[in-house]
Amino acid sequence: MSASVFGLTFGCRAAARAIVLALAPPERCVVVGNAADADRAAERLARAQIKAVMVGRVSPSADAGEPSGMAAMLADSRALSCAIECLEAERVIVAPGAHDDEEVLRCIALITALGVKVSVLPRLIEVIGSSSVYDDVDGVTLLGVRQFGLSKSSELLKRGMDVVGAAAGLVLLAPLLALLTVLIRLDSQGSPFFAQRRIGRRGRRFWMLKFRSMVPGADTLKDQIRERNEVDGGLFKIADDPRITRIGRFLRRTSLDELPQLVNVLKGDMSLVGPRPLVQDEDALIEGWQRRRLAVKPGMTGLWQIFGSARIPLPEMVKIDYLYGANWSIWLDLKILIRTVPYVLGRRGL
Repeated sequence: MSASVFGLTFGCRAAARAIVLALAPPERCVVVGNAADADRAAERLARAQIKAVMVGRVSPSADAGEPSGMAAMLADSRALSCAIECLEAERVIVAPGAHDDEEVLRCIALITALGVKVSVLPRLIEVIGSSSVYDDVDGVTLLGVRQFGLSKSSELLKRGMDVVGAAAGLVLLAPLLALLTVLIRLDSQGSPFFAQRRIGRRGRRFWMLKFRSMVPGADTLKDQIRERNEVDGGLFKIADDPRITRIGRFLRRTSLDELPQLVNVLKGDMSLVGPRPLVQDEDALIEGWQRRRLAVKPGMTGLWQIFGSARIPLPEMVKIDYLYGANWSIWLDLKILIRTVPYVLGRRGL
């Protein structure tokens, strides 16, 4: 009986697929890559038992010596966008070859923003991440890339986890928060809390809360010690910052200065997990496709935290943030939260 059901199910699926292939128009595909990769993809698509046709090729870099049989040699984003529109492409196959990974990421960000399907050759598995889906089309192995960002249902799920987690954290940690407030007031004059303008989702500014770990007016002293900055790429970090108070050093080593951000999470300005919230000066250095990191709320922790936030330059950090948004899942958030615990207990935070 079970064998009959299995055979009937398999036969119905095969018949349905055959009907769809017969009635559906061929999928129009464009390859982004060199001539050899484009010719190989066109040959395999022609032999595959699918309705797909190669309509053109786009080269990320214009090489005058390459033949231009399938499509023009294009070098900038506007030209790539125009080619996709003019050729009415439904899928773009990215064959990066020897091209720089940052250029490939820029192409993927542009293509997904246009609402076109993207497939990537497996060489970029380390760039695309674990959410990629293998597509085996009659021997043609491709990686499917999902649309960037969170769906409405994913946003609701993530927001629900944020509210529950932040509310529980504030209740359970209330005695610790009260104790730290008193210790900060005893150590130095001024408010125990520090509010700083940060750039949030879609570029909206918000006041991010922290326990104060520096002397009052620390921002006005920043220019006086700027030559001691130890991090490249736009970030400002000093291991033995003279502005930090005695209790402040303890708060930073244990990352306890971040706990007031639970209020930001409850308000909806931040998430438990997300991209690093940047100050305006740092955000101004980010351009192009990298600004898509702002499609996701900034987080109290994230991949940037467990990878060592004080040691990662800004250009690398924004790539990590972009990949977080491209690969988001509730399980990824849970893994990051779990990995943050030993990071904090190990007193590696700065």
